[in-house]
Amino acid sequence: MEKKLRLPQAYQTKLDLLETEKAIKIVRDQFQIGLAQALNLTRVSAPMFVLAKTGLNDNLNGSEQAVNFTSEDIGDETIEIVHSLAKWKRDALNRYGFQVGAGLYTDMNAIRKDEFLDNTHSIYVDQWDWELAIQKEQRTLGFLKETVSKIYGVLREVQTMISIQYPALEKSLPQEITFITSQELEDKYPNLAPEQREAKFARQFGAICILQIGHPLQSGISHGSRSPDYDDWNLNADIIVYHELLDEALELSSLGIRVDAKTLLEQLGEDRAKTPYHWNILNGKLPLTIGGGIGQSRLCMYLLEKAHIGEVQVSIWDKETERLCAEHGIALL
Repeated sequence: MEKKLRLPQAYQTKLDLLETEKAIKIVRDQFQIGLAQALNLTRVSAPMFVLAKTGLNDNLNGSEQAVNFTSEDIGDETIEIVHSLAKWKRDALNRYGFQVGAGLYTDMNAIRKDEFLDNTHSIYVDQWDWELAIQKEQRTLGFLKETVSKIYGVLREVQTMISIQYPALEKSLPQEITFITSQELEDKYPNLAPEQREAKFARQFGAICILQIGHPLQSGISHGSRSPDYDDWNLNADIIVYHELLDEALELSSLGIRVDAKTLLEQLGEDRAKTPYHWNILNGKLPLTIGGGIGQSRLCMYLLEKAHIGEVQVSIWDKETERLCAEHGIALL
């Protein structure tokens, strides 16, 4: 796959390095406070690694390999650095005894060694992972959209606050987020690839939410890859904003109502449901939930009007990226 580094013409950061670091802390502090209040979440501690045999690691699209190691004191068990906490959170809700209407969030730090690096992707991933216990009656598209609107409301509040603190930050989100299903998006732009559809629609509306990602569309092609064993593909969503500097759609959050026993078997198949995590879902041992991840660095990148994710997080980049960024005024941390 060809490297896709974008270098905005005459780019000048609106915040210097020190101001950027201060602003990052403000955004992170205020967003997690607002998110916890909006969704009734309690912060909990998160693992950096899990035992591979538990099935609790997120296997993303199924092709990415987790960084793994062994420990002499643990024996020959394979330990994996997490990709995300999509499955761990549901198990944690059960272990911690959260009741319906309450949930958890955590600071998730991950390594995705197979990530394709560009302006918005890094080997290092940091996000707020959250999960909320729900009733069976709440497994609806309406409840999903209501939850998206609450998260979007927090995003708008933080943007307003940070723009008051730093007046040079002038961009503003629309008052409402625009919802569209992946099939409606394909129907609207049948000759465009999924990423191009997202960019065109986001360019028009500023902030969009694409629903129902995972199933093949009428064209036979899926809008995007989704792991079959945590999101219900009929009840999931991506929150996307238009990043004007890069002229692209920037995904800030992926979320969804989680699979129950029926949808797990439909999406995964009984022959692949082999881990303790799968067994617990099939036997009703885990609560019904909704949950997602919100990219911390991506959120900061968007709100602070940065051209590269490396301006708001410390990671590792190839020498050519470092050279080009330095030449075009992009200060990598």
